[in-house]
Amino acid sequence: MKFGINTLLWTAGFDLDHLSLLPRIKQWGFDGVEIARFSFDGFPARLIREAAHNEGLEVTFCSALTGDTSLISAEAGIRQRAFDFIRQGVETAAEIGSPVFVGPFLAPVGQLPGRRPNPAEWQYAVEGLQRLAPILREHDVTIALEPLNRFETYFMTTAADARRLCDQLHDPYIGVLFDTFHSNIEEKHAAEAIRTLGAHIAHVHTCENDRGIPGSGHVAWDQVFPALLHAGYDGWCVIESFGSRIPEIAAAACIWRDLAPSADDIASHGLTFLRDAAGRAMGTPAAPAI
Repeated sequence: MKFGINTLLWTAGFDLDHLSLLPRIKQWGFDGVEIARFSFDGFPARLIREAAHNEGLEVTFCSALTGDTSLISAEAGIRQRAFDFIRQGVETAAEIGSPVFVGPFLAPVGQLPGRRPNPAEWQYAVEGLQRLAPILREHDVTIALEPLNRFETYFMTTAADARRLCDQLHDPYIGVLFDTFHSNIEEKHAAEAIRTLGAHIAHVHTCENDRGIPGSGHVAWDQVFPALLHAGYDGWCVIESFGSRIPEIAAAACIWRDLAPSADDIASHGLTFLRDAAGRAMGTPAAPAI
């Protein structure tokens, strides 16, 4: 497995001004950095790719649907905006050197209409993803769809939902982002959720139950890593937490307190714990702290 850190811990829009983070991320011992962006026009993807490469870091790329972009809307224009956004995100992922484009890409984050999803919305999701399939192949980028918890979305909240969608699409370029924060709310057992997803897992976010330092809460890490190994997953495990002092991030993620003494503590101490936990699952000694 490879370990990364999501830049939402420090900024809502990673850009050239944030390149000074990269040497620190490498010094802590991460294998890669997950760049988060919510707009792509004018984004210097190639320059950031080169800077990360120069630091010995690989790159993954994440985003999310927000506002009036939805792949499952009854309005064709809104669905088209979502399609165009995702297409541009896939193109940017390829340009930045990421093999994956990850995040919630079906309904906008925070959309809660007060009802269950309906069959028409499910069909819109299937059709939208089928339209995206040739673009994914053209750029050799896998999309990893993220189930969110019920307080952030009403559409695709569980591993079972995500498995059913992937089974219907049956496309190797369309997988699932398994997130330990969301699954801690929605699933009865982390290992069972991972077994449900199986080979459909294309990316993993390793988050504590309160978005704090991994290992400091009650996520069942002793279930997570053995189950991932049993599922044959050997990809990225990325710490995704959010900067509590970044206004737009704090508002979107409802973070109204500091999650740790500092953002850097979440990254550095979290990585030490995760490498140790993964090592125990694989039956290897813990890596020394960096």
